[in-house]
Parts: sequence; C-alpha cells; structure tokens
Amino acid sequence: MKKIAEIKEEFAAASPDKLPFLYETYKDDIRTGVLSIIKKYKKQEEKLQQERERIDQMKVYEREYEHVGYICGIDEVGRGPLAGPVVAGAVILPPDCEILYLNDSKMLSEKKREELYDVIMEKALAVGIGYASHTRIDEINILQATYEAMREAISKLPIKPQILLNDAVTIPGVDIPQVPIIKGDAKSVSIAAASIVAKVTRDRLMVEYDKLMPEYAFASNKGYGSREHIAALKKYGASAIHRETFIKNFDNM
Repeated sequence: MKKIAEIKEEFAAASPDKLPFLYETYKDDIRTGVLSIIKKYKKQEEKLQQERERIDQMKVYEREYEHVGYICGIDEVGRGPLAGPVVAGAVILPPDCEILYLNDSKMLSEKKREELYDVIMEKALAVGIGYASHTRIDEINILQATYEAMREAISKLPIKPQILLNDAVTIPGVDIPQVPIIKGDAKSVSIAAASIVAKVTRDRLMVEYDKLMPEYAFASNKGYGSREHIAALKKYGASAIHRETFIKNFDNM
C-alpha cells in the first residue's frame, strides 16, 4: 500500500484528465489522509467548474453579437484620481477564448490583475490603449477626456472591430456600432479584459511616477485622494501631474 505522502504527490502531479482515474484507484482507501486528499481535489474541481460557468455567463453579449464580426470591449480607469491620466483599454478576444477569473478589475487583487494582464496580452486578437493626460483633463473635463482616451484606444487596434461593447457609455465621434452595458466590466468578458488591461497599464505608470515624486505615495494610492496623498498635497503643493481642476478646492494649497 502506498504511503499517503506518495499519493499526495501523485495527485499534485496529475493533469485534470487523470484525476477521475486517481479517484477510482483510491476509492476504497479509507485512511483519513487519503480521504482528505480526494475531498480537496474534488472541491477544487467543483470550484473550477463554477468559475467556467460564471465565465460562460459573461459571454452572453459576445454570443449575441458574434454574427456581426469582431467584438471589442472598451473600458477606462482613472476618472476619479487627483493626479495622472485617464487610461482606456480596447480588447478583441477570439470567439472561442476562455480566460478564467476575468472580472471588473476593481474586484481583483493586484496579483490576479497582473496575471490576467499577461494572459490577455497573449490570447487577445488585438489590444489598444488610449491616454488623456492630466492637462487634457483640465482643458476639456474628465468626461470628454475619457471619450478621447477611448477613441485613441480604438484607433490603436490593429484590427477594426465591427461592434463595441462599452462599460456604461456611448462614445461620441465613433462610426462603429456601440452597445453600452451598465456594469459591463462584470457582465462581459471583453469589457472585463479591457478593464484589466487599462487598470494594470495605469497602475504601472503611477508606480513610475512615484519614483520621480515619492512624497505623494503614488505607488500605493495611484493618484486617488487618500489621506496620505491629501496631506502631501497640503504640505508640498501640486506636482507636475496633478489635475488642477480636481484639487482647486483643497485648502492651504
């Protein structure tokens, strides 16, 4: 009879398609350790199946419009911060693409976003990124700057989409049919992918700004108005990347 440690290693090394064979092999082994191993892997399989079903539900819009042609998800990040740009992502995924754990980027940990970013960049048919700087935000307001960043993201796609799935908005000045979806980053795999690409791109940029202006702690607050950030604003004044229209109401600036 194999030792429990050996069985544990066997399960750990097994591919998903081999697990049923292992369950059958050890179904009559009543040792507590073996039962625990089997329970653990069956629970993992159950969770994986639940995740596949969740992702399948997030393809409802993609299935609805698949007859149209290339489907592009659009989302932005950075409308609320006091500093830095607003960044938009545009992503076209293959029709048969399955990327587990896609979701609204705000619902994911930084580590998971980074992992998914790499997967999206590898599997996507096309990715476009658009930016509107802090100065542009001050010039034309955050909403118009957001639209501008989205149009830039679309223009940078190497493939022209036939339809856009947008997170909540309808983008003016775009000749491609659009479908605005409220909370779309949690309802569409394409929008979720765009959300993650935009979030990771902007976060990485703010980390680089932190190296130049460490007093504002941009690496941790990403430009949002945390207590530490506001205290730094009051102490040091505005930096080169602060949005003047966002910080004008702070006292003692």
